[in-house]
Amino acid sequence: MSTPLYDALTAYARSNPARFHMPGHKGTPLSAPEFSPLTPLDVTELPPTGNLYEAGAPFDEAQQLWARAFGFDHCQFLTGGSTLGIHTGLALFTSPGDRVAVDRACHRSVYNALALLDLEPVFLERPWLGEENLIGPFSQKDVEKILDVHPDVKTVCITSPTYAGLLSDIPAISGEIHRRGGKLFVDGAHGAHLPCLGVDAFSGADGVVVSAHKTLPALGQGALLFYRGGVEDRVRRWSSVFGTSSPSYPILASLDLCRDWLEGEGKGEYRRVRDRVAGLRERFPSLGGELPLDPTRLTLKVKDGPAFARALEERGIYPEMEDGGHVVLICTGSDSEDSFVRLEPNRRTVVAYAPGQK
Repeated sequence: MSTPLYDALTAYARSNPARFHMPGHKGTPLSAPEFSPLTPLDVTELPPTGNLYEAGAPFDEAQQLWARAFGFDHCQFLTGGSTLGIHTGLALFTSPGDRVAVDRACHRSVYNALALLDLEPVFLERPWLGEENLIGPFSQKDVEKILDVHPDVKTVCITSPTYAGLLSDIPAISGEIHRRGGKLFVDGAHGAHLPCLGVDAFSGADGVVVSAHKTLPALGQGALLFYRGGVEDRVRRWSSVFGTSSPSYPILASLDLCRDWLEGEGKGEYRRVRDRVAGLRERFPSLGGELPLDPTRLTLKVKDGPAFARALEERGIYPEMEDGGHVVLICTGSDSEDSFVRLEPNRRTVVAYAPGQK
């Protein structure tokens, strides 16, 4: 087990310290017993526990283990979700007044970053998949076209995978951008699990942010920013500007723990889920076929998204979202076989709401 941050926190808790520091609960039980096991690890910046925004143990080692797993030079832990990573990443790759090529279908945090950093957007239009009634992934030619028209753009920000699980060709796109002297920043919020499945989702990108809490066994708000080059001080500084000065140590420790789990039994669990989803795609009307798709994302095609989502919820099954014509189910290595069994008897419900059915 290689969990340097978690080990430091548990060692501090075991030392029975006199906690004349934040948080106010001082490691004692809370009124809700479900929360109490976490309080001994809920600490603040101390010599034994380290500082997220400074160099040194135990964060350097914990973050480097993640960077190695993703094939990047460095990693920054985040407790503000991918929103914090997007703000930090765009600050890292731009200067005030720059023009930036952004995905028109990007997350609202990108639009907020444009305003905060005084950046001018040049919008990339996603291809429309008519048969699927859905926006598609970007290709190298899509990015080449916009950069031909706007050669002054030196930073490109795109979303991959999309909410529906569609993957853009990041290696080819990054190569095109690099040939023009630019940088590629990827909002990969929904793709934290992809490298453990052997999916080449982010290679070539200069920076990527992923939400570990979306698809990995990490606590809510836990995210990771990966980047290249010797800019650690700038990344720490910008993440401290946009992030809280009191980051949650339980969230940070969960990032440490889920990487260790991924490098062990987690890989097998995600392969199990990949195979399960492949089987469900064959049985249900869903995205699949030749589309470049996250192998664990199940996006159902339906006539009436709200009605279908309600039908599932009445059976105690809660999907991630619906957009009218699709219902998205996030499947991860933490989904039990029982959860999949509960979904399968609803095949009649799925077919009833499938396009073309009456």
